[in-house]
Amino acid sequence: METEPKRSFEIPNGKLILIGGAENKSPVKKRSDTNKKVLAAFVELCGKSPSIEVITTASNEDVDETYRVYKACFEELGAKNVGHIHHDNRPPAEADLNERITKANGVFFSGGDQLKLTAVYGGTELLSLMKERYVYKGLVVGGTSAGAMAMSTPMIFDGSGTDEIVAAGVKVTTGFEFLRDVCVDTHFVHRGRFVRMAQVIATNPSSSGIGIEEDTAIVITAGIKARVIGSGVVIILDGATSHGTNITSFDDDKKITIRDLKVSILSMGEEFTIPCRNLPHL
Repeated sequence: METEPKRSFEIPNGKLILIGGAENKSPVKKRSDTNKKVLAAFVELCGKSPSIEVITTASNEDVDETYRVYKACFEELGAKNVGHIHHDNRPPAEADLNERITKANGVFFSGGDQLKLTAVYGGTELLSLMKERYVYKGLVVGGTSAGAMAMSTPMIFDGSGTDEIVAAGVKVTTGFEFLRDVCVDTHFVHRGRFVRMAQVIATNPSSSGIGIEEDTAIVITAGIKARVIGSGVVIILDGATSHGTNITSFDDDKKITIRDLKVSILSMGEEFTIPCRNLPHL
């Protein structure tokens, strides 16, 4: 068992649940049915009869249908109120919206385009309020697919297929920073995204990579203590002892090389501690 690193910064009171996408949303036939284990865990973390805000901003299509599906799912699992937030442009400060976030027990980011999420909400009062409530007030923050990828920094926003095997062929930016020095990728096994995650680790070996498979999630408490739930696996890449990378040779169109990555594959019920190698900036 890994020992928890010493920390001199705020330990979040809230929880994160990051889902690898394609989570089971089919109707539950009876209360003992576990076919919605991942989403049921999110609602359970939010407390008894919780209020939840579903944020569909990452999506550009079928926004109302996306909300309808999650609303029905969360209500079936015990949520009392399920609100809907969607923006296609950066939102101004809105007292009504801030009040909704203040009253919410949980917020849930649906899938789509993670770059749209950061472009719309980065630096906004709304995101600052969510972070404040996550750290101090116990807010539960969930995300699936792009909604999970946006929670970390660094954040992948492009690079697949042949691009991901070329040195520096993966595009990375700053995410929401609920997790720092951690890169989250989703649909990880299903879409074969191991190499592009290795690219991110090669650019900054102090970062860790967490690849989450579909219908699978990690639940994070105290900012760094993680547990795997769901039907698939989570793959963790640690570059602390890696070497021999050619990541800086991107002008030569070389295929990526990185040696001695540490890799762990974890399934349902496994626990791990997210490395905390750098003190966060203020």
